[in-house]
Amino acid sequence: MENSKYPNYIFDWMGGLILFAGYIFGSLSVGFIGLAGKFIFEVDFMQKPWFMMLANAVVFCLMIWAFDFLIVRQKTGKKLNFNFSPTNFSTYLLIFPMMIGMMFIGEFITSQIPTTGPFFGDFYEFFENLMAGLTDDPVVMVITAVIMAPIFEEIVFRGIVQKGMINKGVKPWKAILFASLLFGLIHANPWQFVGATLLGTVLGLVYYKTKSLLLPMLLHGFNNLCSAILIFYTQKESFAEAFEIQEWMILVIGIVVFSVFFYLFTFRNKVRYSEI
Repeated sequence: MENSKYPNYIFDWMGGLILFAGYIFGSLSVGFIGLAGKFIFEVDFMQKPWFMMLANAVVFCLMIWAFDFLIVRQKTGKKLNFNFSPTNFSTYLLIFPMMIGMMFIGEFITSQIPTTGPFFGDFYEFFENLMAGLTDDPVVMVITAVIMAPIFEEIVFRGIVQKGMINKGVKPWKAILFASLLFGLIHANPWQFVGATLLGTVLGLVYYKTKSLLLPMLLHGFNNLCSAILIFYTQKESFAEAFEIQEWMILVIGIVVFSVFFYLFTFRNKVRYSEI
């Protein structure tokens, strides 16, 4: 690894603190710009979909830059760099069905979380209103959810957190689970937390085995594209409603599809990358 162009950094509490500081600084910067726009131009930028898209990009860029400059370059003398190699076609035929299976499983579990009541009702209404604001501009939503989010979030959660923990000596399954839980928590609501955590384990497994960050980015974008299509055409992020079948059938299909392709990908597929 000494001659590798990919730095052998680690992720620990200090790295987490740096990422959090980058998040706070980025959020404050975006908030300041939003307030300045409101007072100077009398325009509430924070309610504009395009501003929310740019704000998200600014926050993630500052998080990644902070970790790169303060951790990676200081500790390794190299800049943050990732493997984005493609893979053979047969691998794609395994990982996309595996992802679909987990998407179905995640939908069923999410459907069991209440959306009414003294706590969940108000929280769900707030969440629905927030999502409605994000879908006001379909073009911005697609760019944000299908392109930008997969790139930035996979760099942070798989590329920095998961890989850094494995480099530190943490067992891969623990690193994958921890990164997935953080990935779920950042969505800040119980409905997306479940799906994001489950899907994060698939993304983490694919990254761990192939060593290519391109693949989880593509899978992440595919998941978000499916969600966007469901929202645009059915008003609900539900495969069961789109296919007009019961949620338990979605669960059964998801378990079968995920199990079959998880086995084929994990135990039969021999494609592995090494970062050199």
